Amino acid sequence: MSVLPLIFTAGWASGINAYAVVFLLGVFGRIGWADDVPAGLERTDVLVAAGVLFVIEAVADKIPYLDSFWDAVHTVVRPASGAVVSALIAGQDDSLPTLFAAAVGGTTALASHIVKAGTRMAVNTSPEPVTNIALSTVEDLGVGGVITLAVFFPILAAVIAAIALAIGLWVVYLCASRIRRYRRRRGERRAAHRAGRDPALE
Repeated sequence: MSVLPLIFTAGWASGINAYAVVFLLGVFGRIGWADDVPAGLERTDVLVAAGVLFVIEAVADKIPYLDSFWDAVHTVVRPASGAVVSALIAGQDDSLPTLFAAAVGGTTALASHIVKAGTRMAVNTSPEPVTNIALSTVEDLGVGGVITLAVFFPILAAVIAAIALAIGLWVVYLCASRIRRYRRRRGERRAAHRAGRDPALE
């Protein structure tokens, strides 16, 4: 069970930014800071691909409405990445069944993805971009900080991730009305577009 805290933390972080998790764990394993990182994540091609995708996500995630589209596309990618990374870590350590590790990582990633996507929908009910940029930056720094902490103090990092996840789910619950308003407006825009008219002119 020694790698369970790292698996939980990696799953939580994958739900926010899967590419950052793969890149950071690969780098830490490559330079010898982490022993539990599987060799597959340390490969040069994996690091390059994850780094490029992280940069793309860092930009897309700070643009209103594009960020929600990006989140929708990654509804499958982030939980799948969390499950795969967790399974690889468990396979490297052999202290935890691979299937169980994948389930923990994937489920945690899905939960944190719901928090990320939900809060971003709520933020997008306001057209200004400042909140999006600030929130995205906090998420990037949070993922980087918690994954780095998990390499040296995995239990502490897992506790922080669990608290952040619980708070995030509570915030999404409170913002449910704003999320519904966002979805209703998006539906009206799509309907207006299909009808060939601009709702702003009516």
